[in-house]
This record gives sequence, C-alpha cells and structure tokens, in this order.
Amino acid sequence: MVADEGGRAVAAGTVVGIIGPTGTGKTALALQLATLFDLEIISVDSAMVYRGMDIGTAKPDAALLASVPHHLIDIRDPWESYSAGDFRADALRVISEVQARGRLPLLVGGTMLYFRALERGLAPLPGADGGIRAALDAQAARSGWPALHARLAAVDPAAAARIKPGDRQRIQRALEVFMLTGEPLSILQSRPGESRLEFRRLGLVPADRVGLRRRLDQRLQAMLDAGFVEEVRCLMTQPLMSAERPAMRAVGYRQLWACLAGQLTLEEAVRQATVATHRLAKRQLTWLRSEAIDRMLDPEEPDCAMHAMAALEAWGCRARAGDAI
Repeated sequence: MVADEGGRAVAAGTVVGIIGPTGTGKTALALQLATLFDLEIISVDSAMVYRGMDIGTAKPDAALLASVPHHLIDIRDPWESYSAGDFRADALRVISEVQARGRLPLLVGGTMLYFRALERGLAPLPGADGGIRAALDAQAARSGWPALHARLAAVDPAAAARIKPGDRQRIQRALEVFMLTGEPLSILQSRPGESRLEFRRLGLVPADRVGLRRRLDQRLQAMLDAGFVEEVRCLMTQPLMSAERPAMRAVGYRQLWACLAGQLTLEEAVRQATVATHRLAKRQLTWLRSEAIDRMLDPEEPDCAMHAMAALEAWGCRARAGDAI
C-alpha cells in the first residue's frame, strides 16, 4: 500500500474495472463508490470519446462530470477516428496520473475490446498507408465493398467472418494490414502485447434478461424524448461528417442518420435501433461469460453497491477515514 499527501491509502498498481452490458447502471454504481473511495473515473466507451454525442451515448451530464473527476470523455471530434490502440495509450497515461495523485483509477464502461486491449496489450500493427487505401477505394468503386469482402475472406477468413460485407472501414483496414505485413489481421491480433496492470474486475450481470431489454427500450424512448433525433441532425450539419465516420457506427446514431437521410422511416429506424441495442447487450454478456471476472454482481439487487464496496476493500482499496464498510 502507498499513501497520498492526505494519508489516504491506495493499493499500489491496482486498477478496478466496472464492466457490464449497456444499460446496467455502471455509471450510477461508480458514483456510489465515489462517495466512499478517493477515485477518478476513466470512461471505457468508444462513443463517449466524441464531442457532440451526448444523448445517444447516455453520457453523464455536466453536474455528474463535475462531481467526480472523469477522463476520456469528449476528447475527439465525431469525424475523427479513435482506436483501441489510442484508448490504451490514453488510459495508461491517465491511470499513471491518477495513481500519482494517490487515488484509485476506476475504469467504467462496456467497450469490451478496450478493456481487453488495456489489460492484455495489443500486437503492434502497421500504420495507415494512403496509397493502399486509395487503391482499395478505387477497386471498391468499381466492384463494390462486398467484392473486397470476398477478397478478404480468401486471405483472412476469421476476420471476414466477423466483418460485415458492407463495413467499408473494417474491410479496408484488414486488407491493408495483410497487404503491408503478409499476415492476416486476425493472426496479428491474437498475439497479445505487454501488460503491466493489476486488474480487478466487477462484472454487472442482471439475472433478469427480459427486464434488461425492457429497460433498454425505455432508455431509448427517453433518449428520443430528450432530443436524440435533433442531436443526430446537428451532427449531419458538420462539414466533415458523413455516415461512414467511425463514430456513426454507434448504435442508434447510424439508424437515425439513415432516417434523416431519407433511407428509413423514423418508426423503422427506432425498430432497428432497438434490435441493435438488444444484440449489443447480448454480445457484451457473451464476452463477460468468456472472461475471468473477479466479482459478479446483479445490478438489480438492492445490496449491489454494498457488495461492490466490500470487494474494493478486500482488494486493498481503503475507504476514506471514517467511511469504512
């Protein structure tokens, strides 16, 4: 254990993550923990990094962001890219800074790839090559992206299996990596990089899956009532924005963009967004079952926060003086 200038004890090197599917109250639990522990929240959300994407990401409002230090929120414009490698570099820097202040870094979010990249590292991949990307774009203009997807399937079937035939950016990147290295992207990604963190993970897994889907539907309706459509309309007015930007892969945003572009009715866009949200939650739950989680909690249990607090204390993360459980 080490102590900060105020004598508060913090487990040296310990990093705690609150991991769970969308809509399970991860932020709310983090804020409850912040009432007892000296911590700073590090967002692990691939959409919250973007400015102007607030309603559809369920981003904490200004009051909540001011109540507890938050990091890696609103750090990119929505037309910019942000990768798992970018997240890992940013998160390692912030974790070091938080620990230097004698506080606990609390990672909170549902972007499972980011958690994996941070904990296990990433295999080094080549940077972008403008010439190769231009050539691939030209070929796609002639033959279509499904044809390039078929080309990818021939050289990297594992990557092609998880990439949709119309996903221009992921097809392009997978082919680019193969053309630069001669090795499939899926093989390179399976080689873990160096990790230097002591991870402790709290998993939020609701027992009532039907109830989770109902809450997700209610949350989407609340987002629409709060102006989600207008938020997407505002994004569309940005000169550098397009439907192909990585930020627009976020659930809800891509469906409403299609609606505002005249490709879907609002009713159909909402239906597709609802289905996509349910599928996202299912994928996240599947990922959690495949990982070693230190403590699983049901967010619907009334004593969930108390169990989380007890877990942190058991891991050496001491509560403030007089606040011990």
